[in-house]
Order: sequence, then structure tokens, then C-alpha cells
Amino acid sequence: MPLIFKEIEKDYQVLSIFYAKGPGSFMSIKVSYVFLKSYALVKNIPLFATDGFYFNDNAPIKALGKMFFIKEGDNITFDKITPKREGVFKLPKFLKEEDFSLNSLPLYILPAV
Repeated sequence: MPLIFKEIEKDYQVLSIFYAKGPGSFMSIKVSYVFLKSYALVKNIPLFATDGFYFNDNAPIKALGKMFFIKEGDNITFDKITPKREGVFKLPKFLKEEDFSLNSLPLYILPAV
């Protein structure tokens, strides 16, 4: 990520960061959060976050095996299901700041192993 941000900074001024804080791989979420939070603190810019369901139309998110993360209302659970549809992750043309929060702490659904 440091190399990616170094390239971004060549052409753009980063004024804020928006990221998906989970659910997903524990280590990936942790590494992303530590880097993005550190970057935001050093650059004195806001770090906004939302859950990953924002980027896949609230479809179940594959965890491992036949287990999926599921969002119902504001609750996210982890269950063995056969989803009716697979979620396709996509970046919207525009991010709406009101859909994100300054509470950027990672969303850990499962305990670390």
C-alpha cells in the first residue's frame, strides 16, 4: 500500500480516505486499517469507513468453505448458507460521504485464530 499511495500522491492531493472496514480476512482488515489510519493521522485528513456490503449491493460475502457473512438491517452475522446470489463488488461512480462514518475501527465478526 505504501507504494500505491506514493504513486497516487504524484498526481493527486489526498484530502480524505474512504474504505471498507470489513467483514473479511482478519489480517487484511487489520493491515489495511493500520496503514490507512497511520496515513490519515500523518497527513491530518479524515478516514471514513463503511462495511463491505456497501460495495456489493448487500449480498452475502464469502468467508470460508460454505460460510458467509450476512447483513440483515444493521446486524452482520456469520452463517453456513447457500446464497441465492453471489455479490459482485464494484466501486460506485460517486461515494456519498453520508453513507460513511468517522468510526473507522475494523469490523471483526470472527475472533482472531
